[in-house]
Amino acid sequence: MGYAANRPIDDWLSRETPEAVLEPDLPIVDAHHHLWDIRSFTTEPFAGFEQKVYLCEEIVDDIRASGHNVVQTVFAQCGAFYRADGPEALKCVGETEFVHGIHAMSNSGIYGPMRLCTGIFGSADLRLGADVEPVLEAHMAASANFRGIRTAFPAELDATFMRGYALLGKHGLTFDNWSPDFDRLPALARLARANSDVTVIVNHLGGRIDPDAPDDVVARWRAGIDAVAQCPNTVLKCGGAQMRVGAWEPPFHMHRRAQPMGSEELCERLLPFYRYAIEAFGPARCMFESNFPVDRECVSYRTLWNLFKRIAARLGLSAAEKSATFSGTAARVYRLPEPLNP
Repeated sequence: MGYAANRPIDDWLSRETPEAVLEPDLPIVDAHHHLWDIRSFTTEPFAGFEQKVYLCEEIVDDIRASGHNVVQTVFAQCGAFYRADGPEALKCVGETEFVHGIHAMSNSGIYGPMRLCTGIFGSADLRLGADVEPVLEAHMAASANFRGIRTAFPAELDATFMRGYALLGKHGLTFDNWSPDFDRLPALARLARANSDVTVIVNHLGGRIDPDAPDDVVARWRAGIDAVAQCPNTVLKCGGAQMRVGAWEPPFHMHRRAQPMGSEELCERLLPFYRYAIEAFGPARCMFESNFPVDRECVSYRTLWNLFKRIAARLGLSAAEKSATFSGTAARVYRLPEPLNP
């Protein structure tokens, strides 16, 4: 029995004819997914998401039904289950506490051999400068799996923000960043160069991906990718191109199609973007991600990973390069436990 609030998206995905699973034995680390219960949320972006509840059983069901060999996952900050009380700066630690509980549930083995949330990144306000250190320490105390934060950065990299940012390097933490505005990527590159001891993880191919974008827009996106790829301490998450951004919906979104698009057609529409980004960073600095349940509005978990495997094949990735993009880069960057495949 699923949640009634999830019924529209579940019904749409049920219209798909399941594809044969490509390379079912290939180990996968899902480098970026969320967990939440947003049924009571009335503000954007949460109010607009079709998947209202996505917790342990929902992601396990997606993984099991997919037929792909997902062995570990990384939880991505999304504002879930913040503390209701206490100091404002520390409320975000509630998310890490919640996710560590999901990890403990997965570790019981009840839900199968995959291990959920072996890596976790949350939130912290680096604009607090040196005063953000207790927040970072509280996250690390809440879970041994805590690896870093995802947050926006100011247009002007003022001294206070940079003091907070430097603490990531002190504690061996990563910096994930997502903005749909890929014109901000050169500024992200400046931030990466300012602290070379902090690994910067560019989310979702660096910005909103529109397969129908005009050439001048694609050129601006490419310039942003090139700028940040030149920084050796940056890595790229390859995914998120299959999602709605605000009011804008891609042509494969559930509001625009009677049934989901297959992986072959998705590959034809999106391959130029994945090709350019992966070639710019190199496979050793790339990791595939589901971005579920956000991307679930456009594609099933099975079809999504089939898409990524088609992309790898079209790019002619070697066995070592496929190992990096599907598991190795995520394991290295987020310091995931060995063995990857329990």
